[in-house]
Amino acid sequence: MLEKTTRMNYLYDFYQSLLTPKQSSYMSLYYLDDYSLGEIAEEYHVSRQAVYDNIKRTEAMLEEYEEKLLLFHKFQERAKIIAKLKSNFQPVSLKEQYEALLEELEKLD
Repeated sequence: MLEKTTRMNYLYDFYQSLLTPKQSSYMSLYYLDDYSLGEIAEEYHVSRQAVYDNIKRTEAMLEEYEEKLLLFHKFQERAKIIAKLKSNFQPVSLKEQYEALLEELEKLD
């Protein structure tokens, strides 16, 4: 569950500008502020089922955006490459390792 929450938070960060204000608000309350479905329903004077349906549809939309745009995937790949850059290189092939990592970064865009 924590992994899904983390993923949704990242997807929300990347794609929130593509959501409607209501979708954005529901997702923010549910994932960032840890509101329950009932609390969100009470806040917006709608049924708990309406909130649940809206959140599930929005999650699916965020996953579709990620499938097409790959912003989160590229972010993760960059983070891996940066971690490699920060780790200790073997002095013998420092230049080759550096160039290989730079090529990986360039391929992402």
